[in-house]
Amino acid sequence: MTITQLSYVLAVAEHQNFTKAAQKCFVTQPTLSMQIQKLEDQLDILIFDRSKKPIELTEVGKKIVTQARNIVNESYRIQDIVDQQKGFIGGEFKLGIIPTVMPTLLPMFLNNFVKKYPKVKLKIEELTTDEIITRINDGHLDAAIAATPLELDTIKERVLYFEPFVAYVPQNHRLRDKSKLEISDLNIDDMLLLEDGHCFRDGVINLCKAFKNHTDDKFQLESGSIETLVKLSNEGLGMTLMPFLHTLDLNEKAKQNLHYFTEPSPAREVSLIYHKSELKMQIIEALQYVISGVVRGAIAFQNVQIISPISK
Repeated sequence: MTITQLSYVLAVAEHQNFTKAAQKCFVTQPTLSMQIQKLEDQLDILIFDRSKKPIELTEVGKKIVTQARNIVNESYRIQDIVDQQKGFIGGEFKLGIIPTVMPTLLPMFLNNFVKKYPKVKLKIEELTTDEIITRINDGHLDAAIAATPLELDTIKERVLYFEPFVAYVPQNHRLRDKSKLEISDLNIDDMLLLEDGHCFRDGVINLCKAFKNHTDDKFQLESGSIETLVKLSNEGLGMTLMPFLHTLDLNEKAKQNLHYFTEPSPAREVSLIYHKSELKMQIIEALQYVISGVVRGAIAFQNVQIISPISK
């Protein structure tokens, strides 16, 4: 049994196709198939049910894949040990970022990070929290930036910053004349929300649930972006909540519609998350150092109340 054979098994399990798996592993399909067959013969079991289209794991195959993923991940730790011993910070690093963080945070730290750590090849992708969790657990992401706490046994979290919620209240809204808002002022019935799948949406719903009776009725107006919510709000269709960093890019006229909360302000916790196997920690620590440094100057709020992103 070899690490290479186990890597081939993981590739077939992911793509459910021998040809695609071979392309992913940069080998010919006969070579990959032969190595997996050799492993199955050695173990005297079938890992894959080849009669199904697409190919499926057998019951014992599912257990083998779980263990194979642990073994392959641990094998990468040897290179990590060598890199850390040499003080090397470089190589490919796959980073996921949730949509409500990507447009504000990435421009703040990316240029600084690239200049400070030119040997790191960042591959950044915008993903939902659910997609991020799946990819971290499958070994397809090295780390991610997401709202926390997530309360997952397989994932570790390093807090980067706390980002307050800010209300965007248009003209003629019932809360327009309040200088400071209380959480109890919020009413889910006149709130514009992001589409399902955004953790910031779940945070807003949890915030409202904490102080009011809430039913699971469908909301009439939802959007995929905070920018669109602001435009809808300007049309008098309701108020919305924004993460603080999004407010920095508003024009002066739009900023007149911002209303802040009394302290402790409701806020989200934004963290760098990664698998408990702690691979590539030198790059994770470098990211934390750079991001914490640039955000510290942008967010001065201290007295905050963390709102969970976990859908309840």
